[in-house]
Amino acid sequence: MDVQNLREKYPCLLSYMKENGYSVFYIRKFKTAINHILQEINLHDWKSYEDVYRTYSKQSDSKTYLRSKRGIIGIIKRFDLDNVFPHPAGRTNFLRVSSYELLPDEYKQVIDTYCEKAKQIGKKDDTIYTESHNATTFLLSLYQNGTDSLNGITEKGVLEVFFKEGKLYRGCSYKKNISAVFKTCIPFFPENTCTRVLSCLPAFRKKRKNIQYLTTDEVSALKAVLTDPRSSVSLRDKAIGLLALYTGLRCCDIAGLTLADIDWADDLIRIRQQKTGASLELPMRPIIGNAIYDYLIQERPKTVCEKVFVTETNHVTKLKSTSIWNVSKKIMNTANIRMKHGDRRGFHIFRHHMAISLLENQIPQPVISRVPGHLSPNSVEPYLSADFLHLRECALSIKCFPLREEVLP
Repeated sequence: MDVQNLREKYPCLLSYMKENGYSVFYIRKFKTAINHILQEINLHDWKSYEDVYRTYSKQSDSKTYLRSKRGIIGIIKRFDLDNVFPHPAGRTNFLRVSSYELLPDEYKQVIDTYCEKAKQIGKKDDTIYTESHNATTFLLSLYQNGTDSLNGITEKGVLEVFFKEGKLYRGCSYKKNISAVFKTCIPFFPENTCTRVLSCLPAFRKKRKNIQYLTTDEVSALKAVLTDPRSSVSLRDKAIGLLALYTGLRCCDIAGLTLADIDWADDLIRIRQQKTGASLELPMRPIIGNAIYDYLIQERPKTVCEKVFVTETNHVTKLKSTSIWNVSKKIMNTANIRMKHGDRRGFHIFRHHMAISLLENQIPQPVISRVPGHLSPNSVEPYLSADFLHLRECALSIKCFPLREEVLP
């Protein structure tokens, strides 16, 4: 870290602050911080201003103190490296310090190794980000609690990350992501280094909640709203609703559907799924094709946007996934279903209904997994709990158990 420019020009910064009405007390803070950097640079292995801040973060846990230091160091950094004087509003001057930058080198090596190897084996960028971010915050918590090396990690220290004041603070998915990082790193660190950390992670019982499903009456109400030409639902929203109900497409894939994805000659929809990156080909039933055609011909404005569904206010902007959720809410409100507090809403329940319908019609599980675009055949398991048609076949008879007359209605 070269501080020669700062050493020569910092009086200009102090003069600017004095001329622009900064208080004497505030200017003194900057002078003290700059002198500290210039005097201590030879005593520390500082490679950046982020390293300077990390030194302060070791000295205090006070959020107010560290926030003040971030502001001061951020202003000094911008002045030194970019010759930018502080902005009166202040907020844009904060030093942006990521959790990764605060980690010691050995912990950074874990994150770097994981990211490199995860890309090589083909993990999605979103997955890599989520898993590495959770592992980074985990390691940072350990570091802030006094553990600065992998060999120094103890079960007690790990449990303090997951539990705060005796209550569960981090859960199963957080542990799962951390485990993915350390499992990937096992071959690239000394023997037992990563496996020992894995053994310190708490054991959680995997819980599975009952998934709400669409009832027969609700499905009938939805179909009535989506096919009735007199309903208040727009042609666009009808096309979106029917697409979700009969194909089980994710909201992001509906929002990303392009005109080129629709093969009108062969009645097919071909997309590349945003979540998995895998190609998906689905038959376009007449009810879906007719609804999309009606929207394109009668309601969709002329626009250069390649997406099928555009916003109603800005015709060159595609719908976002959040807007697709609002469409589902509008459709359910019109159908007068799922209006109680806690009722599950959104198009994912349509996706769930489509999978259940296939199960009830005895479609093989691998086929059911492919239709909604799952990569694993086991992905269909959560839907089994609502397949009442086949669950009834598993029920045991209670004929051999005597019941009093008043028990039965």
